[in-house]
Amino acid sequence: MSDNNTLDYYNLHTADFVNTTQNVDFHEIQELFLSFLPAKAKILDFGCGSGRDTKYFIDNGYEVDAMDGSKELCKAATKYTGIQVQHMLFENFNDSNIYDGIWACASILHLKKCELPDMIKRLYQALKRNGVIYMSFKYGDFEGVRNGRYFTYLTEESFDMLMEPINGFKKEKIWATGDVRENRGTEQWLNIILRKVTTI
Repeated sequence: MSDNNTLDYYNLHTADFVNTTQNVDFHEIQELFLSFLPAKAKILDFGCGSGRDTKYFIDNGYEVDAMDGSKELCKAATKYTGIQVQHMLFENFNDSNIYDGIWACASILHLKKCELPDMIKRLYQALKRNGVIYMSFKYGDFEGVRNGRYFTYLTEESFDMLMEPINGFKKEKIWATGDVRENRGTEQWLNIILRKVTTI
């Protein structure tokens, strides 16, 4: 997350963000993601926020690493999940061939669209062969600052265009859903599951 204003937002509004996300029932998409992974897979929660998904994966027997760019969210997620959440900016991530699955739920949408191809390639490098990544973006064509944070919205078409220069992925599933948070039902999200099938 290269935008300092976005990080400032999460550091200043940690309690509110935790309260609106930590107890949200997200199991349908969590379970769909897990269905593509082997038992006891090693998962990275990339931009873990409140730690909701990290805790779900741990409670279901998976080995999980978690990181976030917000120091305050790292503290909150560490307390909630019982594991040490690593404080790291997205652009400093350089792991290679470690994870069976990467969960990037509502996280890399805070990057500029022009930064996303490089980020997706970095995530690709961190996956083992046949590894799976889940990503989600707000649905639409907007890019810029809203509510104190930088967002890149995507549609199926703009995502496909974004992926044109990126080799090595098989698209397992792409679909739109409504927001599961209270009073957010009119907001739409684009969900993507990709599998690493070849090396770049």
